[in-house]
Amino acid sequence: MKEHQAALVADGFVFLEAPRWHDNRLWVSDVFDLKLYTVTEDGIRKLVCNVPGRPAGIGFLPDNTPIVVSCAEKKLMKVSENAISVYADLTDVATGDLNDLVIDDAGRIYVGNFGYDLFGGAPIQLTDMHAVEPDGSVRVAAAGLEFPNGAVIKDDGRTLVVAETWRGNLTAYDRSEDGELSNRRLFADLNGRQPDGICVDKHGAIWAGCYNTGEFVRVLEGGEITDRVKFYGNAVSCALGGSNGNTLYCCVYLGTDEQLRERQPRSAIYKVELRA
Repeated sequence: MKEHQAALVADGFVFLEAPRWHDNRLWVSDVFDLKLYTVTEDGIRKLVCNVPGRPAGIGFLPDNTPIVVSCAEKKLMKVSENAISVYADLTDVATGDLNDLVIDDAGRIYVGNFGYDLFGGAPIQLTDMHAVEPDGSVRVAAAGLEFPNGAVIKDDGRTLVVAETWRGNLTAYDRSEDGELSNRRLFADLNGRQPDGICVDKHGAIWAGCYNTGEFVRVLEGGEITDRVKFYGNAVSCALGGSNGNTLYCCVYLGTDEQLRERQPRSAIYKVELRA
C-alpha cells in the first residue's frame, strides 16, 4: 500500500463535506456553519450562499446549475446568482435527513438519507436511495441501505457505487440507460472502516474518506487497498480535480466531538498530488 503526504489548502471551517471540482474550483459545504463555498487551487475561498438546514451533497445539472442538499429540510436546493430555491422536496419520502448525492449526465439525481433521527439518538434503520428525475418526479432507486452516504457513477454510466457508512461497505449496482438500478452487489468490504464521502478515479478505483479511522483509501473492486492518506482526525470526504485532474482534495475534521458541538472551526481542506 502506497502512503501519501497531504498539503494544506485552506482551513478555519467548521465541518466540511461533499467537495466537488467544477468550473476550475472546488465547491464544498460547511455543514454546521450553513454555508456553501468555492475554493481555488491556491486556497482562496468565496462564499456562494447560506444554506439553511445544513448543506451537504453538491452536484451540477447538465446546464451547470449547482444543486445542494439541505439536510434537515429534506430538500434539494438550486443555486442561482448566490441565492437558493427549492428544486425538489423529499419531505414526504425521506425517513431521515438527506445526505449526499450524485447527478448523471441526463440530470437525474440520486440522493440518500440517514433513515432515522441520528441526532436524536434513534436506533439505526434501513432506508432508501431516491432518484429525482429531470421532470421533477421522485422514485425509490434502491432500498434496504444502511446510512447511504457518498455515491459515484462510473464505467461510463453503467455502474453506481454508494457508501453504506455503518456497514463499512461500498455497494455497487448496475445502471440502465433510463437510470434504473439492479444487481446489487458488494464492491468492497472496508474491514471496519466507515466510508463517508467517495470519488472515483480514471481507472475506476474508489477513493473513500473513512471517518472513524482518519484515512482516505483507494479501493479496487473486491476490497484491495492500494493507496492511503492518513490524518490524525476524521476523514470526511474527497474529490479529484485540479488543473490536471490528478489532485485529490481531502476534507478533514481535526477537532474533538466537544469542539464540533461548540462549532469550533477545526475543519480543513488538504490536497495530494497523484500520478496520472
